[in-house]
Amino acid sequence: MTYAQQERAALAALLDETGSDAPTLCEGWQTRDLVAHLVLRERRPDAAVGVMGGPLAGYTARLQQQYLDRHSYPELVGMFKSGPPPLSPFSIPGADGAANTVEYFVHHEDVRRAGPGWTERPLDAGLSDALWKRLKGARMFLRSAPTGIVLAREVAGKLDLIVAKTAAPSVTVTGSPAELTMWAMGRTSAAHVTFDGPEDAVKKLAAWRH
Repeated sequence: MTYAQQERAALAALLDETGSDAPTLCEGWQTRDLVAHLVLRERRPDAAVGVMGGPLAGYTARLQQQYLDRHSYPELVGMFKSGPPPLSPFSIPGADGAANTVEYFVHHEDVRRAGPGWTERPLDAGLSDALWKRLKGARMFLRSAPTGIVLAREVAGKLDLIVAKTAAPSVTVTGSPAELTMWAMGRTSAAHVTFDGPEDAVKKLAAWRH
């Protein structure tokens, strides 16, 4: 199984376990809204653009509600668990791993971390490395940050760095690839990271998106 497939299976199992009314880290969404989003994303590519907001956001929201109205929660979880249909772009060989490794990891954690008492789960070293490589693409999510950003992880006693935004002053955000991924994807209050840099810059970045 690819890491995307592993995270899909684990997330589907967790959605089954929590039920339809459990909280998530996605503002305004319960688990039923999250699974409808996941099904819509791979079955209706015409609505994908609106997921990030913009002029098509209303269209995407209406289609997502249609899935909620037409299918029960167990049906939606089953549709997600079964994977993309043959004509979905995500069924193209390699597309699932490229597009969904981070997506499913983050949404898995969105459900895990929404309640009190969550802890970091141990990750396979390969998944951790895959998340780190994909953090290079986090620049688009961090471009509006109030400071420069360097992402850092410790490997064998040394820091591995990614310059996510070039600006002065700059803040180094350090954590595991998993925690840095959650932080970069906007889950700032549910990510274990540390900040290092000028005091004022650290305060601005720590308050950003909280």
